[in-house]
Formats: sequence, structure tokens, C-alpha cells
Amino acid sequence: MCIRDSYKTISEVAKILNLINSKTGKVNTHTLRFWEKQFKQIKPIILSGKRRYYDNKDLKIIKYIKFLLKDKGLTINGVKKMLNDKESQSIDDDADLSVYKPSLETTKIIKEKGLTGQDITD
Repeated sequence: MCIRDSYKTISEVAKILNLINSKTGKVNTHTLRFWEKQFKQIKPIILSGKRRYYDNKDLKIIKYIKFLLKDKGLTINGVKKMLNDKESQSIDDDADLSVYKPSLETTKIIKEKGLTGQDITD
């Protein structure tokens, strides 16, 4: 099995997430590199030439981060708290993010943002 079958490049992931500059039409790979620095959960394989390759677990985590940041309006720190929440289910290959159960701290963040628990699990 070749690496292309199970891993995606940074450009492919940016396209999947629709991280496209509306003026130029180019993919915004810098967003993924920034999130990689902010969220320790994103761990792409970096091969020769410093090319990044993301597996399905990384892609699932990145989609969840984008959802929380862009769709739900949480801050970077708010998302970090949610991802680091010891009471939440760990995100692995088999994890279903719809069963995420926030802790009291996370619930406080959700209320401050005017979200409901249903918003997070949808």
C-alpha cells in the first residue's frame, strides 16, 4: 500500500475543508500549519522536503477544530480546553464526535458563546 492511499497532503486537506482564498482561489495551507502549532492533537507525518501527510485521525480532528472555530465561533483557547477535557471521549479512528460530552468548564464556555449542548453534538 502506498502513502497516497492512506495519507493526504496539506493541500488535499485544505481542499477537503474548503480553506480556499475567495479572491485568488488558492488553498490556505497556512491555516493548517497554524492550527498544527496551536493544537498538539494534530500530528502529521513530515517526510523529506518537509512535506506534511495527514492520516484519517488527523483529518477527523482538523474537521472538528474547524467546526468549533468557524461554525461555532469558539476561540483557540476554548477549542484547546474542549480537546484537552479529560472527561471527553478521546478522538481516535473509531470515535464518534457526536457523543462528545462536555465537562462543567466546557459547558461554561458553551454558555458564554450562546451555544447549546445540542449545537456541539450536531
